[in-house]
Amino acid sequence: MAPGSIVLLLLSILGAAGLGDPGPLEDVVIDRYYIPKICLREVQMGDFIRYHYNGTFKDGKKFDSSYDRGATVAGVVGVGRLITGMDRGLQGMCVNERRHLIVPPHLGYGSIGVAGLIPPDATLYFDVVMLDIWNKQDKLQVTILSRPAPCNRTVQSSDFVRYHYNGTLLDGTPFDSSYSKGSTYDTYVGTGWLIKGMDEGLLGMCAGEKRSIIIPPFLAYGEKGYGTVIPPQASLVFSVLLVDFHNPKDGVSLEHLEVPASCRRRAVPGDFLRYHYNGSLMDGTLFDSSYSRNQTYNTYIGKGFIIPGMDQGLQGVCMGERRRVVVPPHLAYGENGAGDIPGSAVLIFDVHIIDFHNPEDPVEIETLYRPEGCNATSRHRDFVRYHYNCSLLDGTRLFSSHDYEKPQEVTLGTNKVIEGLNRGLLDMCVGERRVLIIPPHLGHGESGARGVPGSAVLRFEVELISMEEGVPEGYLFIWHGDPPASLYEQMDLNKDGEIPAEEFSTFIKAQVAEGKGRLMPSSDPGRVIADMFRNQDRNQDGKITPEELKLKSDEDQEKIHEEL
Repeated sequence: MAPGSIVLLLLSILGAAGLGDPGPLEDVVIDRYYIPKICLREVQMGDFIRYHYNGTFKDGKKFDSSYDRGATVAGVVGVGRLITGMDRGLQGMCVNERRHLIVPPHLGYGSIGVAGLIPPDATLYFDVVMLDIWNKQDKLQVTILSRPAPCNRTVQSSDFVRYHYNGTLLDGTPFDSSYSKGSTYDTYVGTGWLIKGMDEGLLGMCAGEKRSIIIPPFLAYGEKGYGTVIPPQASLVFSVLLVDFHNPKDGVSLEHLEVPASCRRRAVPGDFLRYHYNGSLMDGTLFDSSYSRNQTYNTYIGKGFIIPGMDQGLQGVCMGERRRVVVPPHLAYGENGAGDIPGSAVLIFDVHIIDFHNPEDPVEIETLYRPEGCNATSRHRDFVRYHYNCSLLDGTRLFSSHDYEKPQEVTLGTNKVIEGLNRGLLDMCVGERRVLIIPPHLGHGESGARGVPGSAVLRFEVELISMEEGVPEGYLFIWHGDPPASLYEQMDLNKDGEIPAEEFSTFIKAQVAEGKGRLMPSSDPGRVIADMFRNQDRNQDGKITPEELKLKSDEDQEKIHEEL
């Protein structure tokens, strides 16, 4: 006799139900000694059930047990496949309910019994626990436990999903969990890689959504079960958290969170960007942030220096824009992941563009005010005084001449200021105001400077206060006309045949005062004259002799001859 066949003997084998002495009991005696607090469903006629039982006689002697066989009993209720007493005694049971059943002989095996196991006219005692109930008319049961808002997209057939789950039988017995493995379960939906019930149950989910999915056996592992953990004809209960999903055909998704009203330029391939970002998974897990390092991420776009999704997602940004870039894994780190980023993960970057430039960018000049009737403008080698405010493009204030007692001073073209500022101060009128946008290759470069981040685009507001005409490069003084024919004799004021520093200074100052020549513009003319004297005092003995005194033009001509 096959295992479990004692209880499953058909009535057609036993004969009519009334065979044998019915005994003192007319019907099954039912003791519901444990009823679960939650009973979602009760056994009805035609339901398919799974249960465990111990069968004994009145004296307690065991005649059969599903526990001893290590397998539950499965069958259909109310269609004559069970002894009549079990058919009646099991109806109305809940999953996890426990009952004591007393089955009189005429509802059991009657006057025939079962040879060698159950004597004729035996009253049977069963201790039953109900484990599973389902019906061929059942459908997938999906309960949404929580759903994030907003939910802009839901799982469709052919999507690739990453989810966590706890899997139990209908009685609560756990059989599997992704949490215990420390990783999500990753697979395609609707392509036959999952049991049919999960394929259907995951459809329509949002990232971050939690669901309970109850799957009847014919949508799960059916009659065969699965290994030792899922018995045949078992209903399965999955508690699912969808971590993320995508489709292999997905491109980059953009959400423009904040776009400045004035956007005169958008980033294109080849531009160099500085931006802050928070990088998270679809479930909100933060995996990286430039803010935590207190430093922008700096890179070219469109050149393959960053993941393809970000290369695409950053194109077209404005300075100051905030943008969300959603990158599918095939445009990010793929199936292998990287660091704290799991394989096949969808990445979400919340980006704030600080600035960008192109290595070919010139200085951008915007004239705010230019006085009328301006005939003289600043030129190379001119000495200028100006006020300025310097900031980053995000408005971060860096420096200001207004923090000091007097304007900034510089001789243009002497490498005393960054090249971009030098260019921006050319061709200005006194009183003119400008805004200068200076790319880093004309500013402080990749390394930056004290208080200036590397690769930063700078914004200067400048106002030209005054300017003095300069002298050619290499000159400290130039004559407005021809120099005196007897220069040394005129410079030797006391006619003693030598020119000390004081006498040299008095002569030069007189030439400037009479308009015969001009010094290189400087805030300290005395230092310029001292430099001139030091150049002429060839042997550095504190006096200039006739042999030592030479005009700059003569010195240059001598050098040319030497070279020739």
